[in-house]
Amino acid sequence: MRLIAVMVAKPGQQLARAIKSEEGTILLNKGARLTEKLIGRLKGIGVSFIYIQDDQIQLPEIEQVISTETREYTINQLKKDFIDLANEWKKNANHFSSFQLNLEFEDAVRLLIGDIKSKPNALTLLLSATSHDHYIFTHSFNVTVYSIGLAVELNYSERQLLEVGLGALLHDIGKMSTPLEILEKPGKLTKEEFEIVKTHSKIGYDLLRQTKHIPLQVAKCAHQHHERLNGTGYPQGLKEDEIHPYAKIIAIADVFDAVTTNRVYRKKPMLPHEALELLYSGASTLFDLSLVTAFRKTIAVYPIGLMVTLSDNRKGVVFQQNREMSTHPIIKVLYEDGVKLEVPYFIDLMKHLNITIIGTDAFEEQS
Repeated sequence: MRLIAVMVAKPGQQLARAIKSEEGTILLNKGARLTEKLIGRLKGIGVSFIYIQDDQIQLPEIEQVISTETREYTINQLKKDFIDLANEWKKNANHFSSFQLNLEFEDAVRLLIGDIKSKPNALTLLLSATSHDHYIFTHSFNVTVYSIGLAVELNYSERQLLEVGLGALLHDIGKMSTPLEILEKPGKLTKEEFEIVKTHSKIGYDLLRQTKHIPLQVAKCAHQHHERLNGTGYPQGLKEDEIHPYAKIIAIADVFDAVTTNRVYRKKPMLPHEALELLYSGASTLFDLSLVTAFRKTIAVYPIGLMVTLSDNRKGVVFQQNREMSTHPIIKVLYEDGVKLEVPYFIDLMKHLNITIIGTDAFEEQS
């Protein structure tokens, strides 16, 4: 079993893990043989990466940090309330009259916190290949998972974890006011369209701050998650300590998920290590360096099943994560100097810090 990008999948390959809808319905079973039509369908429903069967690569069972039940419950709550809001916006001539916080939202966040704290594994959402019919639902879920994971790493209290989780879950609620044709536009937005998109932060903030039982700091997450340390963000151009700590966390999770998932306006998604490099390139100017460093500890920088090339020209597959050092997983070595080994062996990169991963093969076409 190995991890590949859907864009390089080939007819005849077999799925090693099932593809599910956001609600948990199985769309393609494990073992399904891919065809051109099925590959096109996977691209069309927003699946970025899949696991395919490979008899030469035997991997241990991969445990998902977030249970299927928690995921389905959270996505369903988002869909129900967000769709109602979108309909209300249209009905009331571009105005939200009110938003009633569902207690189910808090329940969903508590379930996510419980799952993350009970399984101290590196977070990766590439393992759960799911389709989506509106990216906001999946994106809000993913951002919440990454934000809570980072907050746990920072030893936040239970109350703080709940507030960060709610802030992340509702950070894009204002986008229910944004026309779908703009959100799903495949090309670059015009200046006017981008100005419309930017209004979602203020609209979400105004909606949440007048909602009963929503702490002000949760509303600030909707308002400030696009602010940047150097003042180049929006809507207020806040700097440094003017930005709420929760919003700084969600900003990192927001960008990370945005670049690692399929979007209609992007040719291909990034792998986690590439997204992390992007965050580091903006550390101390756009994002808080200490938060980016802590975030690196929480995610699977190199997901299990990913084919990698090492600095000494060996090649293998990521076999197991090292939670203490996510950039240095355990590798099952399959090739040395381009020659396939009859007997593969393991190398723990955390015990060999002079050896690093210098390349990945998820986007390479292979026979």
